Amino acid sequence: MSTIQVERNDARCRYEGTHDGELVSLVDYVLRGDTMIVIHTGTNHRWRGQGFAGLVTQAALDDARDRGLHVVARCPFTADYIAHHPDYADLVAGG
Repeated sequence: MSTIQVERNDARCRYEGTHDGELVSLVDYVLRGDTMIVIHTGTNHRWRGQGFAGLVTQAALDDARDRGLHVVARCPFTADYIAHHPDYADLVAGG
């Protein structure tokens, strides 16, 4: 698997995964108080199937934890990711 750099872009309310300067995957969110609502995860068609969405989602969840945020996963990909990685269950708002 190729490596990517993941950064939080506060101006665009998203986490961006880049490879050689190209945006390959992202996680869009809305911040409401101490809750990060994940609304979309996407990967450029050319980069699908290489695990980039999972890497960006993991980085977003790790950052939410570091910032003391709760998470609401409105995005089906993120909800599924959390369901398959129970170590993130403590982040789920109300859970």
